[in-house]
Amino acid sequence: MAAKPSSSSNFKAGTKSARVDRPKSKRGVRSPQRHTSGGEQDYRPHRAKPGKKLVQRSADPTSAERPDRPKPARGKRERPVLSHRGTSLAPAIVPQAIESNLTIESSAEVNSDFDTNPDLIYGRHSVLAALESQRPLHRVWLLTKLRYDPRFHTLLGQAKANGAVIDEVDPRRLDQIAGNVNHQGIVAQVAPYAYQELQHLIEQAKAKTDQPIILAIDGITDPHNLGAIIRTAEALGAQGLVLPQRRTVGVTSTVAKVAAGALETFPVARVVNLGRALEELKEAGFWIFGTAAEGSQPVHTAAFEGPIVLVIGSEGDGLSLLIQRHCDVLVSIPLQGNTPSLNASVAAGMVLYEIFRRRWASILSVDTFQNKSSKGIKRLETF
Repeated sequence: MAAKPSSSSNFKAGTKSARVDRPKSKRGVRSPQRHTSGGEQDYRPHRAKPGKKLVQRSADPTSAERPDRPKPARGKRERPVLSHRGTSLAPAIVPQAIESNLTIESSAEVNSDFDTNPDLIYGRHSVLAALESQRPLHRVWLLTKLRYDPRFHTLLGQAKANGAVIDEVDPRRLDQIAGNVNHQGIVAQVAPYAYQELQHLIEQAKAKTDQPIILAIDGITDPHNLGAIIRTAEALGAQGLVLPQRRTVGVTSTVAKVAAGALETFPVARVVNLGRALEELKEAGFWIFGTAAEGSQPVHTAAFEGPIVLVIGSEGDGLSLLIQRHCDVLVSIPLQGNTPSLNASVAAGMVLYEIFRRRWASILSVDTFQNKSSKGIKRLETF
């Protein structure tokens, strides 16, 4: 008896197997598939992995939105900041400190010897002048050999009595504090320089003499030039200086070092508008003399009489045209060599000396006349 053929042999050899109809998937969405052990394909959806939730997308995009989650408004959403050609477009934002159990050291704790941006003066003449004028000092760093110097010993004791801290440090530490400048073995931290009001400067200058001389600076940005001008002006006997807030260097530690202590007795006023300040000086009775190379008269022919304001410009550009219009007289120094101009501090010193030379000459002539007249009167009395 023949065996009954199995169901798998119902089709003849060489014929195509029966095609199983696949469930049609929606257009654009591919149905998930997996294979069973028998080789047949299972069209059931994949089982989600542990810890993850299987999300089935709906054909209608509006049906997937949850009513309790508001949709962010367009244009108000923060976007990541990209860079353009290697330059970051994000603003520099300093991260805020977060409250935590961590201890964050402040800058004062990290570097407790001096503040972040202290106002330092250095050099023996500058610090000695500050000590002699009893200018408030916060701290003084010096080498051991200067602690018992006769010039500093008593003054340092007075500064310590007034609350200043005196520290003896090694040369390497002093170089670090001063910023590798020529400190000459001593550095002091002082309060910021106190500028005077223009009106107070005028009153103070007139109280000292009936023919005061005040300097005004226009466009000088080199602190060495400004320090040299202050030192020369104070040494010759000028009564003060006027600085504009813009396009001109202020009183810094370098200016104080070059001035060699002259700032302790030489008043400086700082104004917003130099042209307006010159007009105020005119109303106070001052004559305005400016230094200029063109359209000026030689300095030895000018009449320097009465209260005078001498305006000095930069050695590169000189006085600006606006400041020249506020001047009553423009003077220049005749030059015979090939050098076209002089350093600003040198020019200021030469013009100042010419002004004082004439005044000294007039004073000497008057004194000589008085001495001769007094001798003649005595001779007449003897007869």
